[in-house]
Amino acid sequence: MTEIIKEIQERRARRAFAPDGLEKEVLERILTAATLAPSCSNKQPWRFLVCTRGPALESARQALNGGNYWAAVAPVLIVATTRDDRDCQLNDDRNYAQFDTGMAVMNLMLQAVREGLYVHPMAGFDPAKLREAFEIGPETRVITMIALGRPGDASHLNEKHSESETSAQERKPLDEVVRWDTWSDQP
Repeated sequence: MTEIIKEIQERRARRAFAPDGLEKEVLERILTAATLAPSCSNKQPWRFLVCTRGPALESARQALNGGNYWAAVAPVLIVATTRDDRDCQLNDDRNYAQFDTGMAVMNLMLQAVREGLYVHPMAGFDPAKLREAFEIGPETRVITMIALGRPGDASHLNEKHSESETSAQERKPLDEVVRWDTWSDQP
């Protein structure tokens, strides 16, 4: 098998964050990596809200759903957003701004892994709470929230999450997700 990039192999959705803050230079490298992602017509439609301290971090934590209790320990929460007016406006209803933002988030994640950090994007948060707390207008799509920090102690995790910190990574086999030269709809 061809060698896979180390950061892709090592990336996991870890939850045991240390509460220690991160240096601004490290955050800037990670965010710069995000901005280097490709985008349709080079529109660069992503925008990131980085919450690192005080009321901003507390407001982001308040938006977490109960199942993401573990993310409240992370010293950085990043909200990834985009807007339709930053999109390529394709005529067949493909929203490339969301796709492009996803690529930027992946770049962010791979750079964070390279920095030796844990990084975990989440769907489990309340966008309405973020909108209210940060005055994010209705034209902005809140795509994901990302927990970021150094590896920490897993003792605060529930049994399921504690187990997932050390379990083997599970992925579907290629023959389940790849079609060669012809399409066949399968479950």
